[in-house]
Amino acid sequence: MEQLLGAQQQRQQHHQPHRSLSPRTPTRPHLQHIPSNRFRDHHHPQPHAGLRILRITPPFFLLLLAAVYLLASFTILSAPAASLRPAKNPNRLIVPMPPPSPDLFELDNGRIRARISNVGATVTSLLVPDKNGVLGDVVLGFDSLDPYLNGTSPYFGCIVGRVANRIKDGKFTLNGVQHSLSINSPPNTLHGGFKGFDKVIWEVTEYNKGKTPSITLKYYSKDGEEGFPGNVSVTARYSLLSSMALKLEMEAVPLNKATPISLAQHTYWNLAGHSSGDVLAHSLQIQGSQITPVDETSIPTGEFMPVSGTPFDFLTENEIGGRIDQVPGGYDHNYVLDSGEVRSGLQHVAKVTDPSSLRVLNIWSDAPGVQFYTGNFVNGVVGKGGAVYGKHAGLCLETQGFPNAINQPNFPSVVVHPGEKYIHTMLFDFSTK
Repeated sequence: MEQLLGAQQQRQQHHQPHRSLSPRTPTRPHLQHIPSNRFRDHHHPQPHAGLRILRITPPFFLLLLAAVYLLASFTILSAPAASLRPAKNPNRLIVPMPPPSPDLFELDNGRIRARISNVGATVTSLLVPDKNGVLGDVVLGFDSLDPYLNGTSPYFGCIVGRVANRIKDGKFTLNGVQHSLSINSPPNTLHGGFKGFDKVIWEVTEYNKGKTPSITLKYYSKDGEEGFPGNVSVTARYSLLSSMALKLEMEAVPLNKATPISLAQHTYWNLAGHSSGDVLAHSLQIQGSQITPVDETSIPTGEFMPVSGTPFDFLTENEIGGRIDQVPGGYDHNYVLDSGEVRSGLQHVAKVTDPSSLRVLNIWSDAPGVQFYTGNFVNGVVGKGGAVYGKHAGLCLETQGFPNAINQPNFPSVVVHPGEKYIHTMLFDFSTK
C-alpha cells in the first residue's frame, strides 16, 4: 500500500505557491514635375522667341499647378468614409489596452451570496444558510486581494491552469516537439507553473445582477506562457441559480496550436464556517471506485487501484477524519469517477455534510476525475477576519483531467486542438439536512 500511495513525506510542495487601431495617414497625391519651356535652348538663345515664352509660360504653369492642387484637394475631401478605415498593414502600430485592475464583484440571489475576484477568477467568499437559516461563509480566503496577487495564497478559491495538478518533470512531447515547463514544485510542474491562471488578472466581460446574477471572465494565455504551446482564449462564468447553487462554466479554445488544457476550481470548503477549525468531522461520499496511485513525487504511476477495503473508500458516506491517519500526510489523491446519477448533463461527483450546521454540499461535473485534498499543508495562514487556518482547515474537491495525463497514454487525453473547444462545468448545490 505504501508503494501505491507514494511517500507522502516528500509532498510538501503540493498546493503551496512558489513562487488599434492605428490612425490612417492619407497619402498625398503624387505631383509630377513639369519642366518649364524657359529652360529649353539654353545654348542657342532666340531672343524674340525667348521673350515671348517668358511672357506666356509662367502664367500657364501656375494655372496648371493650381488645377492639379484643386483636383487633389477635391479628391481627398470627397473620399467616402470607408476610406478612413485602417489599412490592412501587418506592420501597423498596435495601441495596447491597459490591463484590468484587481477588483471584487458580488453575486446575490437572495438566498446565497458570493464574492468573486478577477484575480485568478477566485471565489473569495460564499455565504450559505445553515439549518437555522443563519448565513455563514463556507470558503477559506482573505479579506485583501494582496495574497492572491503576490502568490502567498495556497490556491484559495481560484481557477488553476493551463493544466491543473502535476506534470512529471515539467516536460511533455506533443506532435514530435518536446516542451519544457516551469518547475514550481520540484521536480514537477504544479497547477500551470509559477504564474498560472490563478495569479493573473482576468477581464470581466459581463456582470449581471438580479434573481440569477452572473459574472463572465476572460483570459488570453499566450504561446509559450510557462512553457505551454499555443495561444488559448479562456472563459469562466459564475452564476447563482434560483436554488441555492453556484454554477461554474469553463471553456478554453486553442487558437493556433494543439495544447494540453485541464482547468480546475480550487476552493477550500468548510461547511461549518471558514473560521470553525478543521473539517475532520465532515462526512464525505465520492462517486469513485478507483484512484490513480502515485509515486514518491506524487505523480500517478499509470495504474488504477480499487478503493474497496482501503482508507480511500468513500463510496458510502464516511467521516473524513475516521481513517486519515492511515494515509501518510493526508488525502491528496485523484479519484476516477464512476458513471452514476446524472443531472442536466452533469454526473454526481461528491456529497459533503457538516454535522454541526447540517449544511450539505453536492458537487456535479462533467470531468473524468476529482482530486480530494484535505489541506495538509495549510499551517497558520491568517485569513478573513483574522482567522488562523491550520492543518485540515478546509477540503478541496477539484474536478479535473487526470494528473500527468499528457504523459500517460492510458489516461483520458487532455490535448485540445485548434477548431476544438475545451468545456468543463461544475455545479455546487447547497441544502440542509
